[in-house]
Amino acid sequence: MLLSGASAQGTARRFQVNTGAVVEWARLAGMVIRMGARGGIERVRDPEPLRDPSGTYRRLTREDRIFIEMAISSTPAWSIRAIAKHLEVAPSTVSRELRRYPVETGRGRGATREFKYHAGVAHHHTMRIRRGGRSSKLDQPRLRALVVAGLNEKHSPQQVAGRLRMQFPDRPELCVSHETIYKALYVQGRGALRHELTVAKALRSGRVSRTPASRLPSRDVRPWLAGARLADRPAEAADRAVPGHWEGDLVVGPGNSGLVTLVERATRFALIGRLPGTRDSETVIDVLQHQIIQLPRWLRQTLTWDQGQEMARHRDFTIATGCPVFFCDPHAPWQRGSNENLNGLVRDYYPKGTDFNAVTDAEIQAMVTQLNDRPRKTLGFHTPREKLDELISSVALAP
Repeated sequence: MLLSGASAQGTARRFQVNTGAVVEWARLAGMVIRMGARGGIERVRDPEPLRDPSGTYRRLTREDRIFIEMAISSTPAWSIRAIAKHLEVAPSTVSRELRRYPVETGRGRGATREFKYHAGVAHHHTMRIRRGGRSSKLDQPRLRALVVAGLNEKHSPQQVAGRLRMQFPDRPELCVSHETIYKALYVQGRGALRHELTVAKALRSGRVSRTPASRLPSRDVRPWLAGARLADRPAEAADRAVPGHWEGDLVVGPGNSGLVTLVERATRFALIGRLPGTRDSETVIDVLQHQIIQLPRWLRQTLTWDQGQEMARHRDFTIATGCPVFFCDPHAPWQRGSNENLNGLVRDYYPKGTDFNAVTDAEIQAMVTQLNDRPRKTLGFHTPREKLDELISSVALAP
């Protein structure tokens, strides 16, 4: 009515409200009231509402919502079809708008609960959704707590999501995709998930792109490699279905300190030992032998290593344990990818520059326990410990 030239007083009489309410509605609708003999209502238009190609749909503007509130508050109230006809929209648009944004009124002791449409609230919620403010599944407190707990255990978003699907197969409200977790960590600004974590880094790797393979020329052949190259390794070692094949390497630090890391290819079970202040071949072989000799014979099939000089005396290790050692090709760490992954996990606990002489055996054992209890996607989100226990049980029950 105001836009068609009616006065504020006339509009107030039509809707049976006071003139102040009409003036406030006009202000909320983006209109400017000019006083005086040439006064009246000057409309400040919103941008053109979006329409579909057929021209049958447009989004409601702020003044549309003000009109809807006025119409349903008048006596008698306008019908949905009358409102839709006035706004030149489909009746379903008005009906959906009224259902979507009800505001509870009449709160307090003894009050009757009523729901009334409020144009300001409806427009605020609509603009928030258009700006990408739609609520996230991680807003649910229990699911958010489970995700935070998994990330604090240094599990990746993919491992957290996979583990939740395995633990709660019939509870979709407690399952979430890893993409949603990544978004909560790095895309969302307000209330970002990373601010709730107790670990220093939300994700293990800080890289934003892949590191290309080395293009350096191959190293000279070492004498201890004869007959022990990867091509000489039994074919079954390449098949992770057969347990007992290991990959190993050193994680080194200053002061000749370091760790010997071993990982079983089928279960990803890890063994880690600390070097006693020296990294010569004899010492490395002694630590390796102490780690692997405690395993059952069927779990000591092969060991794959890089071409480092620390394994120059690998034949002594094979004689003592019955486990032959084989060496990767030069500059080909992907040939023992499980161990490279393990070493990356270790570096998450102990970054480069860590003096392992100052790290206690108890601290190392706590790290190993956590790594072996870490769910893995490649294991169907079971943990290495669970898979190894399953293997040992199956062998024990075999006739």
